[in-house]
Amino acid sequence: MFNNTGKKIDRMEPGEFMFKCVMIVDDTKIDRYVATHVIRNNRFSERILEFDMATRAIDYLEQNQEHPEMLPEVILLDIRMPEMDGFQFLERLSLLPHSVKHTCCIVMLSSSLDPLDLNRAENSLVVKKFLNKPLRKENFEEIVTLYNNLYAVTHNEKGII
Repeated sequence: MFNNTGKKIDRMEPGEFMFKCVMIVDDTKIDRYVATHVIRNNRFSERILEFDMATRAIDYLEQNQEHPEMLPEVILLDIRMPEMDGFQFLERLSLLPHSVKHTCCIVMLSSSLDPLDLNRAENSLVVKKFLNKPLRKENFEEIVTLYNNLYAVTHNEKGII
């Protein structure tokens, strides 16, 4: 496991976080609250960006595309949302520069039991993991391992982590 400085760790030291920034995109207030609470209590991320609408999350990513230090390392994305659902968010994300698309590890966090949703998520090139709500502490090690396997070397070279 790596901390937010890119140093390999076996356990977190006081004051350390697993990530600098995590984004939660979910229209349900209680689900955002639960995810934020679990993230804070387990020092998963130093900074948490919460968006109740996928359109607002995309706007944030577009506005910060030239500022990699402002981009989240992990995006926890709900599927079912009004105006723009999680899959439409992914379509819009695909239009952003490579520096944005390949900086963020996207984890779909949903209560959807629809097998079509699960299939779409699993077949997506940008969704790295599908998790059922609620977010739990047990999910963190899997997300960190996934992130490190996919992104840590690239980000470490760029000085992002």
